[in-house]
Amino acid sequence: MTKQEALYKYVLRLGDHALIQGHRLSEWCSKGPILEEDLALTNLALDNIGRAQALLKYAAELQGLGNTEDDLAYKRGEREFYNSLMSELPTGDFAFTIAKQMLISVFEYFQFTALSHSADETIAGIAAKTLKEVRYHMMHARDWCYRLGKGTEESNRRLQNAINELWMFTGDLFEMNDEDKMLEVLDIAIDLNEIKTQFDTLVQTILRESDIRIPENGYMQTGSKKGIHTEHLGHVLTEMQYLQRAYPDATW
Repeated sequence: MTKQEALYKYVLRLGDHALIQGHRLSEWCSKGPILEEDLALTNLALDNIGRAQALLKYAAELQGLGNTEDDLAYKRGEREFYNSLMSELPTGDFAFTIAKQMLISVFEYFQFTALSHSADETIAGIAAKTLKEVRYHMMHARDWCYRLGKGTEESNRRLQNAINELWMFTGDLFEMNDEDKMLEVLDIAIDLNEIKTQFDTLVQTILRESDIRIPENGYMQTGSKKGIHTEHLGHVLTEMQYLQRAYPDATW
């Protein structure tokens, strides 16, 4: 594997994660529990999709086949996507979305903090811009965890159930492959093991302050970096790619 190939796969993975997470958040548009939260979740979706556009555009340039970010988003099958498993899970109820967003945004906060110092200037620039957005995403999800966890018996139960269900997917966020190791030596990528401790500390603090029990580490779902996904990604892509698949290369 060459440096160019490794960098392409690495950037593609970052873009895929943002694209699928953004699409899932967009499903809340017009369905939020209150108007303010409807707008907030939609804005989170837009932040993710904007990040996906920047990353997939860079990935297309690295690929060198004349593709665009739209080609990468709409013309690949599910085994060619490398987004995290957690990002593709169905939205569930509001507590599930908040728990999922909290876990993902805490991970992204430490990930993009480190990537803002990447030796690759494009990655570093995207990471620096993303960090400003992710910081808000994390605070938004954290505050809602406090409200739900310390709210009613029902809201606490729903948040606890969501954390219990999502916990097995946290291991996938930190799995490293050959691309990571090659690019880490070049100071382009980061050692995900180094941010795992930071992630665990902050997540456990948020959960304790939300009166939520911290699940035990058991079996962890992994495989996204090999293109292995849950059954949910295929349904996401069916909806997301329908227009481009039905009318290839249509313009307006």
